Amino acid sequence: MLAGHKYAVILSFEGPDRYASVGGLATRVTSLAKALGAAGVRTHLFFVGDPNAPAVENFTEGVTLHRWSQWISAYHPRNVYDGQEGKVNDFRVSAPRTVADEIVARADAQGERTLVIAEEWQAAEAAIALDALLRARGRRDAATILWNANNTYGFERIRWDALRRAASITTVSKYMKFELGRWGVPALVVPNGIDDALLDGPRPASIARLRTALRGKPALLKVGRFDPDKNWMQAIEAVAELRATGLAPQLIVRGGREPYGEAVFRRAREYGLSTERLDADGDDFEAVAQALASSSADIVDLRAFLPDETLYALYAASDAVLANSGKEPFGLVGLEVMAAGGIPVCGSTGEDYAEPFVNALVCDGDDGRELAEYLRALAADEQLCERIRQAGYATATRYVWAAVLQLLALKLEYVMRVRTQ
Repeated sequence: MLAGHKYAVILSFEGPDRYASVGGLATRVTSLAKALGAAGVRTHLFFVGDPNAPAVENFTEGVTLHRWSQWISAYHPRNVYDGQEGKVNDFRVSAPRTVADEIVARADAQGERTLVIAEEWQAAEAAIALDALLRARGRRDAATILWNANNTYGFERIRWDALRRAASITTVSKYMKFELGRWGVPALVVPNGIDDALLDGPRPASIARLRTALRGKPALLKVGRFDPDKNWMQAIEAVAELRATGLAPQLIVRGGREPYGEAVFRRAREYGLSTERLDADGDDFEAVAQALASSSADIVDLRAFLPDETLYALYAASDAVLANSGKEPFGLVGLEVMAAGGIPVCGSTGEDYAEPFVNALVCDGDDGRELAEYLRALAADEQLCERIRQAGYATATRYVWAAVLQLLALKLEYVMRVRTQ
């Protein structure tokens, strides 16, 4: 039990469905729900899920999925953020009623307390509405409501005074605590966690197959949305710099469909780098390996939705994974790379766990020459590479959800004490 909470509710736009899995939020809430369930907390994950999947579904031990706003999603089939405004309003109006009357009320009747964690700006109004409903029903003391910030997106849309009255504010890094402070909002830091199963690593056979596909050439991997915050131009400039000084790494890109991607590949061509688009069935591991083996381009645009097993094998098979964002609230990818046995390249904002040339490479700016210099040092020292991989794995073991939940329990004890005074 988590600080006296036998039940938990997570309110999130993203979730485990492919339809609802767009970024790191889906990974966070899915693994958090699993960890809470495994810890004996009956957990309900509310998210805007696949309109064609069951509305309510048993997921893993102790975890129930509630796919919300499916009637709206049926008209917006692209992904969870398609038709976002209507979904935000529906989530605000309808989800709190179900949470208050079907989960908190039942738990309260059993003498049990419910932990509610609302994620990101899309769920802020739902947290405010839930607080009001519970007060009206005389059950506010039966629930602890947290609102968690993973990013600064949508901060300008949040009614901060109302949210602070309704919920205790948490966030995932010291960087995000600073960002919230700029809005006059104090917050408790509870870092993200990773699933214990990640520490088992990808299958050695999968790693070996991908390394064979890469044919021994230096391989860099960058996965993420095409957004200037992700420092895509730094990655392109670093590849060009390395090529000009005798190294010839191949950069494997798995981006999104954002328009900024065109600017990224245009910059690559301006530097004289060859580019190639590879379409592959991401669910077919061998198809992905064969596609990579077929390309000798400097920049490979891999168009495939990659299952975790394939993605983590790529992390381990690559010489470095470029998670070099200029503005990164936490950096969950860096921890996942460490757990997979890879070497992450981080920025210097929210990745509190990253230590330069100890468990990761860390770029302080967006200059491609800085990144190239660090990658050259890595390429020249195999023993350094191995030390970083081992230290990274040791770091990942400290961020499994079981450890993070122990910290969360202590923060909850504090929250409950101060909110009842």
